[in-house]
Parts: sequence; C-alpha cells; structure tokens
Amino acid sequence: MPERSDSDSRSLLRRLRDQLATPGGGQDRLDRITHLIADSMRTQVCSIYLFRDPETLELCATEGLNPEAVHQTRMRLGEGLVGRVARTGVPVNTGDAPSAPGFRYMPETGEEIYSSFLGVPIQRVGEKLGVLVVQSRQAREFSEDEVYGLEVVAMVLAEMTELGAFTAEGNGIGSTHRFPVMFRGTCGQEGAAEGRVWLHEPRVVVSNPVGDDPEAELARLDTAIEALRAQIDEMLEGSAGMDKDHRQVLETYKMLAHSRGWMRRMSEDIGLGLSAEAAVEKEQSTARARLEQSPDPYLRERLNDLDDLSNRLLRLLTGQGSDTGAALPENPVLVARNIGPAELLEYGRALKGVVLEEGSVGSHAAIVARALSIPLVIHAARITTEALNGDAILIDGDQGIVHLRPEDSVAAAFRDKIAMQAEAQKRYADLRTLPATDQSGQTISLVMNAGLMADLPSLVGSGADGVGLFRTELQFLTRTRVPRRGELAALYARVMDAAGDKPVYFRTLDIGSDKVLPYMKPQDEPNPAMGWRAIRVGLDKPGVLRMQLQALVRAAAGRPLSVMFPFIATPNEFHDARASLMHEIEREAQMGRPVPSSLKIGAMLETPSLGFAPDSFYQACDFISIGGNDLKQFFFAADRENERVRRRYDTLDVSFLTFLEKLIVRCEANDVALSFCGEDAGRPVEALTFAALGIRTLSMRPASIGPVKHLIRRANLTELHRVIHEAREGGAQSVRPAVTHYLARL
Repeated sequence: MPERSDSDSRSLLRRLRDQLATPGGGQDRLDRITHLIADSMRTQVCSIYLFRDPETLELCATEGLNPEAVHQTRMRLGEGLVGRVARTGVPVNTGDAPSAPGFRYMPETGEEIYSSFLGVPIQRVGEKLGVLVVQSRQAREFSEDEVYGLEVVAMVLAEMTELGAFTAEGNGIGSTHRFPVMFRGTCGQEGAAEGRVWLHEPRVVVSNPVGDDPEAELARLDTAIEALRAQIDEMLEGSAGMDKDHRQVLETYKMLAHSRGWMRRMSEDIGLGLSAEAAVEKEQSTARARLEQSPDPYLRERLNDLDDLSNRLLRLLTGQGSDTGAALPENPVLVARNIGPAELLEYGRALKGVVLEEGSVGSHAAIVARALSIPLVIHAARITTEALNGDAILIDGDQGIVHLRPEDSVAAAFRDKIAMQAEAQKRYADLRTLPATDQSGQTISLVMNAGLMADLPSLVGSGADGVGLFRTELQFLTRTRVPRRGELAALYARVMDAAGDKPVYFRTLDIGSDKVLPYMKPQDEPNPAMGWRAIRVGLDKPGVLRMQLQALVRAAAGRPLSVMFPFIATPNEFHDARASLMHEIEREAQMGRPVPSSLKIGAMLETPSLGFAPDSFYQACDFISIGGNDLKQFFFAADRENERVRRRYDTLDVSFLTFLEKLIVRCEANDVALSFCGEDAGRPVEALTFAALGIRTLSMRPASIGPVKHLIRRANLTELHRVIHEAREGGAQSVRPAVTHYLARL
C-alpha cells in the first residue's frame, strides 16, 4: 500500500464532509463513509463500531465484511481487538490479526481472510464513541503516516457523531445526547428535584472539523496560541501574592503552552485537513487517552491541566466563552465537574439541585448545598460529557441517583415521589409552633445547622428552637482573602439579630482536611482527615483565631454569646482555646467595649479520645456537641468519603450507642449540656434512638426538623429506651431492627 500524502488526507476529509452534507438517513451516511474510507485507504475492509451502551460495541457499518453482520455483531468493552482499542483508547496495528493478543474470531463477519488490522478510537475529549477499523488481505503493518491519517479521520467521525450525523432508524444507532441515561453517584445532600441542565462550563461545539485552507487554519491557531500565552503571562504577573502551589500550576500551564511538540502535532493535524479547533481536540483526546493509562500518578494528575489549557484554547478559537449569554432555564440543575463555594453561592437559591463529577460529602460545595437546602449528588462520573444545556434531569439526593433525559414512566414515578414529599412537608408545617414532646412528656430541643445568612429564614419556617451549629468557615471559604475583623463582626451581629431571642452556637474556624482556604497553602498530608485541621490550625495560627474571637465578642455587644471549638482531641486544646477567648473578653472590657451578658464555651466531640478525658475537662465545659459525622468515622475507622466502607457500619450499632451512653452519663454527672450534631441527627429513626438514650438536643439541617419532630411526638421515649435495652441484652449487634419494629406499631 503506497504512503499517503497530506493532499490525499485533505481530499479524503473534504469528501467525508461532502458525504455528511448529502441528504439521507444515518445508516446511509455510515455505509457511504465506510466505502469512501476503504477506497481512499486502498484497503479491502473499513468498519465502524459504535457504542450501543457504555459496555457494548456494535458493528454499525462495513465495507468488505459480511453486510448481514451489521447491527448483529456485538462485543463487550475490552473484548477482541476492537474492544481493546475502545478500552485503552490506543490504536492496534498488526499484520497478523489472528495471532495478536486478545483476538476474537467472529465467523459471521467473514473477516478470517484479512490478515492486516488497524483500529483507532473514535473519541472526543475522554468520551469514547467507538472504533474505526481498516483491514486488508496483505500481511503487513500499517505505516505511522497511515495510522496518523486514520486517527485524523476518526476525529472527524467523532465530531460528526457528537452532532448527530449518524442518527438512524430501525436497528441504527440513536443520536448521541438524546437517549435516557442514569448516573449512580453519592448523596451529598438529601432531597429530590426535577429541572433542566445548566452546565457550569458549557461544552465547546466544533461545528466544522474540516479545514479548507491549511495556511488560514495555521494562522488562526498561531493567533489563538499567542493569546493563550498572553493570558497565562498575565495570570503569572498577578500571582505575586499567591501561594507556591498556585504559582506552580500556572508555571505548568506556561510550559505546556510553549511546548513545541504540542504545537507541532496540531500543525501536522491541520496539514492533514483538520480545522484548528478540531486539531486541538484531537491532540487533547489522544493525550488524555494515553495519560489515563499511565501508572504514574503525577502524569494522571496532569489531565486536569491538559483539559483546562485545551479548553481555554478552544474557547479562543471558537469564541464560545464560559458566559454564552444564555439565560438560566426554568428550574435549573447545575452540572459541573467540580465547583467552588463562591461560584455556587453566586447561583444562589435559583438552583433546584447540583450534580458534580467530583467533590466529597464534606466539601465546600456540599456545605453550601446544605445551606441552600438543595439536593446534591457527587461522583456522577462523566455526566459533563453526556449532558447538554436544557436537558431534562431528575436528581434524587437521597439515593445519589441522577436521571438524564428520563423516560416518561421514570419521570412520572419521580414526580409522585416529589409530590409525596411536598405533602409530608405541609403536614410538618402544622407542627412548626409545637414542641417536640413525646407521649411520656419528655421534650427534646431541635435546633438547626447554618452557615450563611441565607439559612436564617429557615429558623422560623422550620420551627427550630435555635441554631445549634453556625459554621463560620463559609465566610473564609467563599473569599479570595482573609476576611477583616470588622466584616466578620458585622456578619455575626446580623446572625444574632436574625435569631432574635433564640440561641446561636458559633463554631470557630473548622478548616483543613477537605476544607482548604483558597488563599491557604494546601498541606501535603497522607491522611488529612486526621491531620492539621480545625482547632489545631487555630492554635498554631493564633492570630487568625484571635481575630475571629474578637469579632464574635464585638458582635455580641452585650448579648449572650455561645462559642464552640471544633475537633478537640485532648483537654489541653480546649483549655488553651478557652483561655484565648477569655483573654479577648478581658481585653475588650479594658478598652471600655461591651462584653457578652452571658457566655457559654463548649467543645465539639469528634474523636473517641475525648470520651475518656478526666472530669476536669467536662467541668470546664458549659456544653458538649457530639460531631456525629467525624466521630462515627473515627470510631469505626471508616472514612466517610470512601464508598466501600462508609455505609458498612451502622450508627445504631450497640458498641457506638454504648459509647454515647457513657458520654450521656458523664455529662449528666458534671452538669454539662449535651447535643448531637450531624447527618444522623436529622434521620428520624436515629434521632429518636438518641433521644431515647437521653440526648436532649439534636442539631440538624432545617428540612429534617419536621420529620423528626413528627416522629418524636408520636413515640414514647421511655418505652423505646426499654426496647433498646432489651435488644442489647438479647445480643443484637444493632438495635435498628428492634427500633424499626417498635415504630411500625405506632
């Protein structure tokens, strides 16, 4: 087979474009294209395999193989040479296909007479769409130029597949981004919502992947590259005050933007007939496929750098900026790879829900989603490559499931669920002004968690008795610099004003682990959840802690003040933090400023060690709040960010409840108020169990107060305590079955 020239490739791409523009159905286009490629490549066979579903490839068109095999031959991802190309995203080129590793004989195709095999992926920026194959009788490997030329053709097919050029009737493939897809992720915030997709970073659409004038396309690429380099230089000039890691990222961008290899490969792609933007996407897709296969974690981490740089260049070439000028759709559901808290807050309560490919249950986005009371699903892998702006979407935060472009039956069932939840909330609204008093006359205080001024209207609407946890870190996380003391004091004062005569418990800055300030250098820690975080940061950086304590004291301005220190693991940490607060109060008094009329100082108990602290610690505390999310993960040694283990252990496990009971006894003996704060406090069954054990205050998200109050008012906590005791004495590992059985009788 003779070598192919640049002009041959450009001619083939133009002929492809012309064929795609010719009227006809999707299957007709596929058939004409396979014939055209085989003729141009001078091979006896050209076949196109496309994904029927994420795990199954289907022969959708062929020139040279048995035509009856079309839409009949299917293979799993990784199966055979075609499946191998699809799985790895790397071409397979062999002159002896039957002897190649992974070869699968498919007798229905009649391919046994063809020795040579070249398969290249049809992919677009990490999204695998199919495989393009050419075969010939002659036993020879295809040249590098031929492999490269076929990759360029596959790039055009990828763009055309994205644009729906191969939509077919009958047995043909469905149009990309048109069929229903379900994503199974992780619950970041409970709730359900129906709406329309709003992409935080819209996909760049390459409408014409074929370039007619290589010189003009090269000039466009050069202009865009120069603009990109200028942008990066400008960012570097403004990075003087940034931390070292942030600057290193920009230096990496600069190095990539000046890469001669990157520029050379894109220029070669243009020479073979691609447009400038298609050349950028081809190199992005090829490099991405190879980096994903690399065992080197450093190289895999460069994927985000590569994607960001390529996307910047594509937006310069196409003029498709992040701000498209389009208005938010009705009932928008934000879809993104990840998003910072400040960006999410800019959308505000206009959003009905959020779906992320990354994130964590304790991430900034999750905290803001809870504050906005909107459902959040994280770890919804690859949804940004599948979703389009305006697509119908259903988000089930309770189950961590997302339905994109749902079928009518799924949508109808989902709407029934939303309607039932709305009806239940109406019933709970009637309880808003009533106390959470059980049938035996015991009253439980139900308070809410907050972190933004936007949370405070829920204080009245939910019927909460106060704010059991105000997360002060959100004001630090949503800014590009450390907030000023006056700004914080004004905010805390507004929070107290909004709460009126209801108590507010302010937790001091809880950063570290998965909550890293944008202006704070991330710590390279093997296990950040157990590392330098919360009060450890505050005591090591006393200036920040003092500034925040001064702001709280000034915000109180003669009113009652309650301050809670997070992640206390040893009594000395609490005593040192408490001394800092008392010092600031004395200092304010000496300066003639008003001090709090009353003061409560407490600790958040999130590590089992504090349960065994001496009585002197408990006697020094005015209150203790059990931080259930962290306490449970440390008690069971189960990372709450790890899906393999986080649901493995039950909150109502007898060993965990026994530990809680010991805390209850110690707090009662030392006259210390005790509360439980966290996700489990807002789950009715768990909340009722805690109340039956003797915890008299539960702090939860506002939407959970109604369901918890409803159940408490129906139950008899004295009877339930006896049920729990009997289950434990009977050898049960978890009291959940016994509690559930008791509730079924109510």
